[in-house]
Amino acid sequence: MTRHGKNCTAGAVYTYHEKKKDTAASGYGTQRVRIGRDAVKDFDCCCLSLQPCRDPVVTPDGFLYEREAIVRYLLHCKGELARQRKAYRRQQQREQQQQSPLAAAGSTEDPAPGPSGTLPSFWIPSLTPEAGAERLRKPEGGARCPMSGRRLRLRDLVPVRFVAAEPGLRRRQLLARAEGTRYVCAVTRDALGNATPCAVLRPSGAVVTLDCVERLIRKEMKDPVTGDPLTEADIIVLQRGGTGFAGSGICLEAKKSRPVMQA
Repeated sequence: MTRHGKNCTAGAVYTYHEKKKDTAASGYGTQRVRIGRDAVKDFDCCCLSLQPCRDPVVTPDGFLYEREAIVRYLLHCKGELARQRKAYRRQQQREQQQQSPLAAAGSTEDPAPGPSGTLPSFWIPSLTPEAGAERLRKPEGGARCPMSGRRLRLRDLVPVRFVAAEPGLRRRQLLARAEGTRYVCAVTRDALGNATPCAVLRPSGAVVTLDCVERLIRKEMKDPVTGDPLTEADIIVLQRGGTGFAGSGICLEAKKSRPVMQA
């Protein structure tokens, strides 16, 4: 086939290869890229700081945080909500003050004539429409988890205790080890990593694999570390996945939607 035949643009069919090539060149359409390992945080890293946790805690939804980071976040939210409540109360007071002249004007059915024999002006300057500040909504009742968006309180946080693969290592030595060789299951001593589904037992805070939960723990529903009875709510599945580049879970494909080419 000649070169003219390869680059022929007179065909009646717009092939998939041509469409994909034109989409990438023109900036239209949806691009899909598989997220690499560098864009996914390690399972023992905080969802806020993205750093390995020194004092890890987990929410009832299974999101891992550094205690200091999540406490700071909740205190910030508490202060911001207090500021919003004050602003909302001031807005309500202003609205009540603006409505009071209207009520007073409406209560007079037969207003007395003025000194010149004319009725007082109907228009009240305080009620004249004007461009004011945006109306505030009533603030929420409490802080929310930055990952799940659900209500979160300090007492909901559960301390997490990882079991090191090699006891006695310093923190720097532990973090220098590759992911998957830092921590092990508290019961079976299997290696923990991003590819291994894990769970936290609420009474002891021990981290175990979901395989251990299904094969051993669910039979007696007791914490193997403390011996306390367990309920379904006491088995908190750790959420795997993402940073700002990837949502939490096991979906490792990023999408970027752009204007669509129309024929």
